[in-house]
Amino acid sequence: MTRVAIIGGAGYTALELIRILLRHPDVEIVAISDIQEGQPHLASIHPSLAGRLDLCLEKLSPAEVSARAECVFGCLPHGVSASIVPHLLDGNTRVVDFSADYRLNDPQVFAKWYGQEHADPDRLGKVVYGLPELFREDIPPAQLVANPGCFPTSAILPLAPLLKAGLVEPDGIIVDSKTGVSGAGRTPRLTTHYPECNESICAYNVGRHRHTPEMEQILSTAAGANVDVVFVPHLVPMDRGILTTTYSRPVGKLTEDKLMDTLIDFYAEEPFVRVVDHFPGTKDTWGSNFCDITARIVSDRVITISCLDNLVKGASGAAVQNFNLMFGYPETTAM
Repeated sequence: MTRVAIIGGAGYTALELIRILLRHPDVEIVAISDIQEGQPHLASIHPSLAGRLDLCLEKLSPAEVSARAECVFGCLPHGVSASIVPHLLDGNTRVVDFSADYRLNDPQVFAKWYGQEHADPDRLGKVVYGLPELFREDIPPAQLVANPGCFPTSAILPLAPLLKAGLVEPDGIIVDSKTGVSGAGRTPRLTTHYPECNESICAYNVGRHRHTPEMEQILSTAAGANVDVVFVPHLVPMDRGILTTTYSRPVGKLTEDKLMDTLIDFYAEEPFVRVVDHFPGTKDTWGSNFCDITARIVSDRVITISCLDNLVKGASGAAVQNFNLMFGYPETTAM
């Protein structure tokens, strides 16, 4: 039995994480930390958990969290996590961090895209990126794992095998994604207010989305060359889910059979990636830890289509997948 704690327990990813962990036979949730006033009961913040977990949201120091837990899931905002994670590691606690604070290797790149200096810059470039399909061997011994972003996961999984095999050009890749409103988090804002986003679809942060350098970094590792990505995200009026379409140029003559065989071979042993013949939709992966992928050739472009649940494979499910690998449990446990 592994004792775990959650820091930042009021958000959507924390709720999804708790739901998954409650199914885990080898996990005891011992603490949930948050800055909520008055230490409210968990059920008052997440009513769907009433009767399932009798804990309050406490204001705990990193030392207090480390004293209780062997593993901490950090569901904190970008820029905040890096000020707390070092203290958790000093307490000999292992951490799966949901924020972007440890995903990028270069503190200058982080500062450029996140608008602030990194609080723990010396650790960047030394943290395992928690995408098991690409970095499984690095995860079990890690003290700190950087959980991937939801958009990057949806783009990296279809593109990495093709880039690694040299089937597509590494420059000029277009990533077009549609996401549900939960991807924006639980904090109210005008753009995710119901009258603003219902019955509407819009692009946002075009050329400025913070997941762009994360995609480029991991895809460059897969390709063995610099990868250039144009990323265009869209908000669609649904609760959850991501559908991502990528456009790239083939290297030489390429058939759809070759594309699909490459994906099938690459993911043959992967429990949570399904290479499908049909065009996948977000309902296919809703509430699951699966990412569904397919590929086509249209004119002179290679097109991949992928979908996943942004709260599960794009966040909390991936985190538990990483946790299982870190603590020696079967990777599919609780999923």
